[in-house]
Amino acid sequence: MTPDFLVTHSGGFHADELLSSVVLTRLFPKARIVRSRAPEWITPGADRIIYDVGGAYDAAAQVFDHHQRGAPLRDDGQPYSSFGLVWKHYGCDYLAALGLPGAHIETLHASFDGSFVLPIDLMDNGALSPSIAGPLAGLTLPSLLETLKPVFDEKDPEAENRGFHAALAIARSFVEARIAQSAAKLRAEALVHQAIVDTGKGRILELPVGMPFRPAIIKAGADHLLFVVHPRDKDWCLTTIRRADEGFEVRADLPAAWAGLTDRDLEAVCGVEGASFCHNGRFIAAARTREAALVMAELAVREAVANGVK
Repeated sequence: MTPDFLVTHSGGFHADELLSSVVLTRLFPKARIVRSRAPEWITPGADRIIYDVGGAYDAAAQVFDHHQRGAPLRDDGQPYSSFGLVWKHYGCDYLAALGLPGAHIETLHASFDGSFVLPIDLMDNGALSPSIAGPLAGLTLPSLLETLKPVFDEKDPEAENRGFHAALAIARSFVEARIAQSAAKLRAEALVHQAIVDTGKGRILELPVGMPFRPAIIKAGADHLLFVVHPRDKDWCLTTIRRADEGFEVRADLPAAWAGLTDRDLEAVCGVEGASFCHNGRFIAAARTREAALVMAELAVREAVANGVK
């Protein structure tokens, strides 16, 4: 069934129906969004998908509301919003429409649901307060999208629809960028895994380009790795590996003597021609050539091991 209409409620808009609209308009680009609470529009029909309005959750009838008594819950008891319901039924098709590899769709569907969709569901249902973000509460995505609502004394009857469509374009950018980043991480994981295999028991992981590497290192159980080397636009980068997603503790720091030095000063201290930079925080350094970066990495490994790093 290809709908002619995508029906959601009129009046003030929220993140859940905006994000639902992102998914549905990608899948059904010729369908017209209708924002209405009129009975003739929110009554199920073969020509429409109804979401965040309608008083029912009936996937067969293409109605995805969550405001009614007995509203749908996830398996763990957490509430759905319309976004969660639409993602549940259309998310995999949406990812396929974005051109993602079939082998990655199930993984991305689940990860996006947990990290992006669920928080929207919880906030929309009042099960999670933006206040937990403290001073950043007003900068959460739902709050920012709602700032595009017209002000209370706006007289233009079309202001609500203009605001909705302006917010929809922004919401689309965030959803597609987030999914693109997640898809890139899966591609990177395969490349990093192969590099780990090629490295064997070595302590330095060389990658063909800069990319997210820590998740693949953790997944592979490559606890022996201490540093990563990869090319950048015009030089080579030597970087540390963080121990955890949160915080800045690393498996091994770069040598203390390098901290904050550049060019000839750094070359003189480390003894490597082509060494060009070391951050004062000792978590990243650079060299003008691959050879120089690898020598610097070897020196960093030696010092780390000498200092007791295993």
